[in-house]
Amino acid sequence: MSTATIEPVLTRTPRPAVRERFMQVLPVLAPSALAALIVLYELGTRSLWLDESATVAITAQHGSALWEAIARDGGNMLGYYLLLHALTGAFGHAPALIRAPSVVGFVGTVAITSMIAQRLFGRRAALAAGLLTAVSLPLVFWGQDARGYALMTMFVAASFLALIALVEQPRSRRAWAAYIAMTLLAMYMSFVAVLVLPAQLVVLLTRREAARAVLSAVAVLAACCVPIAVLAVLRGSSQLFWVPAPNLKRIGEMARWLTSAGMPPNFHRTATGTIALVVTLALVAALLAAAIPQRRRIGWPVWLTVAWLLVPLGLSLAESLAGQPIQLARNSLLSLPAVALVLAWGLTHPRISPWLGVSALGALLALRALQLAPSYGVSSENWKAATQRVITATRPGDCIAFYPSDGRMAFAYYIPTGAQAPAPVLPGAAWGVTKPYVERYVLPSASRLAQIEASCARVWLIASHQGFRNGPPGSRAHFAQYQKLRGTLSRAYGPGFTASYGWASPVRVELFARLPAR
Repeated sequence: MSTATIEPVLTRTPRPAVRERFMQVLPVLAPSALAALIVLYELGTRSLWLDESATVAITAQHGSALWEAIARDGGNMLGYYLLLHALTGAFGHAPALIRAPSVVGFVGTVAITSMIAQRLFGRRAALAAGLLTAVSLPLVFWGQDARGYALMTMFVAASFLALIALVEQPRSRRAWAAYIAMTLLAMYMSFVAVLVLPAQLVVLLTRREAARAVLSAVAVLAACCVPIAVLAVLRGSSQLFWVPAPNLKRIGEMARWLTSAGMPPNFHRTATGTIALVVTLALVAALLAAAIPQRRRIGWPVWLTVAWLLVPLGLSLAESLAGQPIQLARNSLLSLPAVALVLAWGLTHPRISPWLGVSALGALLALRALQLAPSYGVSSENWKAATQRVITATRPGDCIAFYPSDGRMAFAYYIPTGAQAPAPVLPGAAWGVTKPYVERYVLPSASRLAQIEASCARVWLIASHQGFRNGPPGSRAHFAQYQKLRGTLSRAYGPGFTASYGWASPVRVELFARLPAR
């Protein structure tokens, strides 16, 4: 071999060692693998609840009926519904299948959170952030739920990752396009994703050289969101009639979601939930208090993370206090990855003893696991059990009414093939007809009630989300209608069997049957 041939070989840059590559991907792969195991366990066990059944009914529509159903929901989750429409059209509506996109969203959120931490704070922080995100009851719950929140959270995290790349390289067209795409996908999964935009703009206070690239991307986003904005304006805020004004109880629930110390009211509190809440809040507060005096030395990555944590929460609370109350606890999902990032940054900081950091991380993971473990397979709104109870006790001549009509969607999902079900009278469509009933609080007319009384030997009344006696005005009005319907049936048939399935929004099953003549 000639000298001219040997020289390029000797001067060629060697490839990174296999060990080094493995150490780069391990902080992302290990938490992601754990997340997959956690979220796949008993994926199809928990009963569908009302919103999941609405997903099934909406995505089963075709053509103009599909668009009408999406518009009825105000355009919220438009992208998610279209995705599920294609998936279920090809593979069916099995519980594990309709929840599969959320599984991807949860595992993706864990992986992307680890990637953000590795890029901003290093490998140890990446592993810690990924593990904390994986062992989080609210994130796991929505990862096992057929709604758009898990995918929204994943795309929000991806939006921040793309924003970081754009801030570091403002001239990168790839980063600019990725930021627009990820943010847009997050918003089309759920409207609430818009709350992260003000948090992201905070980075421009210290990285002004990226202002032109970021602001031009935001302008493109605004133009692309016009369709869902129009649908939202046409729908208005009436779909939030049931959301109560914020008080200490609601803020406390949000804090428990945010710290992964529980998920009220969906699950009962555990004996260690308050400990997890206090420990997590104390650690986050201590880290923020230590960071503020060093704000000039810490740099923009920490402040971007802090903004991600605080700004969406502040905006949600401000909107609920000054305007239409919104779901504080559910909106805290946006900030859950940021909580993990703040904790990971602090626990792996060079000034913190590695032994102390690992011990604190282990304690946090244990406390989170103690909240997560009891939730598996638990159905706080158990339509599966309620449907089974009615089907097994149905007799010829039985009828069934739902209040609100939404309950029909969940009930119909669990009717076994070929089973005898009560004849539907409210609403009256035959069981073979799949139609979305979203927020349909209607009562039958007097003539319709007379027909029901004449043709039905017994009437099953199934209610869930029927309103609250002491809730917001709209909720109280719906509850009054429910009481009126119960009173009418009781007078016509007499009181009968009553059972309740679940506790957060329990499914109430009542059977009204005429007493035998003496």
